[in-house]
Amino acid sequence: LSDVEISTEDIPGWAVTTLNGNTVALDISLNDDLRKEGLAREVINRIQNIRKDQGLEVTDRIKATLWAQDILESAVRDNLNYICSETLCDDIRIVNEIKEDKEVIELVDNITTQIEIIKS
Repeated sequence: LSDVEISTEDIPGWAVTTLNGNTVALDISLNDDLRKEGLAREVINRIQNIRKDQGLEVTDRIKATLWAQDILESAVRDNLNYICSETLCDDIRIVNEIKEDKEVIELVDNITTQIEIIKS
């Protein structure tokens, strides 16, 4: 050990750290599938907050209308079953027309949406 010096430095797309002689490297690069999963989790979070704000019970089933385009629409369609199971949503309708009287919600990376939910 006295003849060897081990040093770490970040590699692009990786996070590297060493503690007590142990080195860990994590691949932190994002691909489209991870971005879509993250967007789906954001949608779930926002739906859950809307449920709470409307005073719905934890067991109440809902129907949702979601304004989505491009990557958000793709993310919701690719993760539809997951979103529905996490939010107790019987149906998610995706629309392309924004409503002037509804709040626009910013998710991540300047991606915006509008979400309406009603009790089933």
